[in-house]
Amino acid sequence: MRGHPHRRALSLAAVALVGLATLTACGGEDDADAAGGSSGPTTLRLGYFPNITHAPAVVGVEKGIFAEKLGGDVKLETKTFNAGPAAIEAVFSGALDATYIGPNPTVNAHSKSKGEAVRVISGAASGGVALVVKPEITSVEQLRGKKIATPQLGNTQDVALRFWLKEKGITTTKEGGGDVKIIPQENAQTVETFTSGAIDGAWVPEPFVSRLVNAGGKVLVDERDLWPDRKFVITNLIVSTKFLKAHPDVVKKLVEAQVAANEFVNANPDQAHQAISDHIGKITGKPLDLKLIKQAWPTLEFTNDPIPSSLKTGLDHAVAVGLTQPVSLDGLYDLTYLNEVLKAQGKPEVVQP
Repeated sequence: MRGHPHRRALSLAAVALVGLATLTACGGEDDADAAGGSSGPTTLRLGYFPNITHAPAVVGVEKGIFAEKLGGDVKLETKTFNAGPAAIEAVFSGALDATYIGPNPTVNAHSKSKGEAVRVISGAASGGVALVVKPEITSVEQLRGKKIATPQLGNTQDVALRFWLKEKGITTTKEGGGDVKIIPQENAQTVETFTSGAIDGAWVPEPFVSRLVNAGGKVLVDERDLWPDRKFVITNLIVSTKFLKAHPDVVKKLVEAQVAANEFVNANPDQAHQAISDHIGKITGKPLDLKLIKQAWPTLEFTNDPIPSSLKTGLDHAVAVGLTQPVSLDGLYDLTYLNEVLKAQGKPEVVQP
């Protein structure tokens, strides 16, 4: 049946108007969001790990420092992770806007996205890593034929162990062969496998260093001793480039919150210890032992400097042991807001690489 030409023309015109209105509305929302000018609060989805090396994030969230610095115009949503690759995938998928994370996942994110996906906007922590072994092992030569655990193949500690052994003339393979058999496993398993004798030691971050020592192990290598001035990045703060471009005002507030959290952590260690214990308890159902936190604390330095030179050296080490390919780190760091915040507070600025 043929419709009336005049009615059909009106119907088509109405559809076109609706379509135009829809496109205009969508375009307007996108433009406003990209400019940070949407009517509602901007949501910031922040990731971090519930552990001591992420203390600025843990304490900053628990004590309300982030909420205070971000203000009422920003809605903070937090997500916790147990491993760097999962956090990076969340950034890549658009489920996360910023995250505290270790150096190796930072490099991987930069490499995989050809330098486009993320920017380092602040440091957070240095140190807190060691090789713990059975008491009878007193030298690197005695590691031959032994089994040593790391958190994950190719992760920051795994690279550090392999490179250190390579420098000592001791071989390893990605498959777990060589003079020293490296066994990647979850940190949570390490104490159990160490006490059962399944492994002879582990190169791990705190609080697992302290847990292994308390289980009868001893520190053979404090990783701080391998770095200039005993400083190397263990945790930095990255943001997705997309979010940085869309909401520079929010990113600056996030950096202000990070600086304030570090200041609180350094000035109030006892309160920080309690906040970490309480917050991890809320997440895992079991508060972290205060004695363990205090035992681990002296091995860590909470700093706003991301120590870029150590990240570059870590990349060189990963290339040397065959776990990654060379990659340019140009454009990875954007410390503009960090230095603005530090300068405004009369604090020393950090060097932009």
